Amino acid sequence: MSQHTPGASDNTTRVAPPPRAPRSYPAQKPTDVYLFGTCVLDLFYPDAGMDTIHLLEREGIRVHFPQGQTCCGQPAYTSGYTDDAREVARAQLKLFARDWPVVIPSGSCAGMFCHHYPELFAAEPDTLKQVESLAGRTYELAEFLLEVCKVRFEDSGEPVKVALHTSCSARREMGTHMHGRALLAQLEQVERVDHDHESECCGFGGTFSVRMPDISGAMVRDKTAALKGSGAAEVVSADCGCLLNINGAFEKQYDRLRGEHLASFLLRRSGGKTTGAQS
Repeated sequence: MSQHTPGASDNTTRVAPPPRAPRSYPAQKPTDVYLFGTCVLDLFYPDAGMDTIHLLEREGIRVHFPQGQTCCGQPAYTSGYTDDAREVARAQLKLFARDWPVVIPSGSCAGMFCHHYPELFAAEPDTLKQVESLAGRTYELAEFLLEVCKVRFEDSGEPVKVALHTSCSARREMGTHMHGRALLAQLEQVERVDHDHESECCGFGGTFSVRMPDISGAMVRDKTAALKGSGAAEVVSADCGCLLNINGAFEKQYDRLRGEHLASFLLRRSGGKTTGAQS
């Protein structure tokens, strides 16, 4: 990264954008999609990436994974390195040029594509058109499965109580926390239990956990205490960054409870079977 004072190129105070307005969905399932894997999924939860691919392929969709993809640019962006984030984003734009949906198993990276890329390229009209097209065809995984694929899962597992943790971006930027709930509700033997601090951050926040470790640590202790107190036997989340933080805290606490990515949980519980709506 270039060496400059964070935020020096952008003196405006950033606030989280409002949740996305209700969007229209295609009448038919696409035959092809791009998958943006995210850094954390690629490095720490590759099985969740493969499970995402299996879920999509099971719906008769060809999944394309551009090998040149890297970071979405969010760590640089939220740290104030706007110019660097723009160049990272520009590199991603070249990889998703065809008019296929982009599916992202992460609310935070999907939020970056949908909300913050248009901010980054607001002063470049030609590029902005490309960015707005990308934003319009980007879906968080749970939203895509529910609204576009219209999946109906058949539960093949034993009865279990599950707590769902939703990332801040999925809840507040993408508005997709209800999609995760709806997918879990399709599994007859799965009981989703509410927990205290459900709408609160787990403390990860990307670079926030590095820059403010004491505050981050206190937040994840509150989060894990609430999850353990819920009576859930399993924890599910659609964001690998949150899972990395929550599971790390569980491990440090010598607790056997662990979180699993939503894609892996859905694939495991449905035993390889879904009944998607016919296009």
